[in-house]
Amino acid sequence: MPYSRRLGCIYIHLNMRKLITVTGGTKGIGRAIAERFAQAGFDVVVCARKPDELEKLKQDFKQKYPSVTVYTQPADMADRKQIETFVNFVRNIGQPVDVLVNNAGYFVPGSIATEKEGALEDMMNANLFSAYHMTRGVVDKMIANKSGHIFNMCSIASIQAYSNGGSYAITKFALLGFSKCLREELKTSGIRVTAILPGATRTASWDGVDLPDERFMSAEDVAETVFATWSLSQRSVVEEILIRPQLGDI
Repeated sequence: MPYSRRLGCIYIHLNMRKLITVTGGTKGIGRAIAERFAQAGFDVVVCARKPDELEKLKQDFKQKYPSVTVYTQPADMADRKQIETFVNFVRNIGQPVDVLVNNAGYFVPGSIATEKEGALEDMMNANLFSAYHMTRGVVDKMIANKSGHIFNMCSIASIQAYSNGGSYAITKFALLGFSKCLREELKTSGIRVTAILPGATRTASWDGVDLPDERFMSAEDVAETVFATWSLSQRSVVEEILIRPQLGDI
């Protein structure tokens, strides 16, 4: 647990535990990442839209990882005001964010010519602006500490246009661009930035699809890759992770 030690007239705050913040972290890849870091002893901060799912995650982690502190906060990351509330929640914990995973977002299929009015704006808010504003809300402390790692959940759709991708692909192309800009800006501050570009991963998004689980990647494989990327020395950074199912895209 954190404590203060007095050395002469100076108080030094000591906290051996690291902190990871994951947006949209109650299911799928987000949850798998939160769990992998909890296994390594990280305290965990998670937001999601549904309070009941957050409570379930908290209880599950409490049972599996009793020494880990789990902080949860309901937030719709497509809503700027709720992002600000979550940022304040994270900052008030009083612990520096060592790892930020901008995972919140969603996919609605459609084509640019025919998708519903407002689809682009809605997915921009959830898939891009959430990462932009969340990062801006905590990165100042990372810069002050000259330490931290930011992961942005991009997609195969960040580098490849495909049928029925529509606004989703536009937002993921933009998120990759955001990651590249952020990497360039922060590289001299000791902060690593990594864009994650996963292909089809077995999550709730694929429920109802008549394909065997073996055709998809597992969320745990993506999480393990993220953890391995973080585990590198500060001398190195993996700028982009492109990971696909063994048999290729679906």
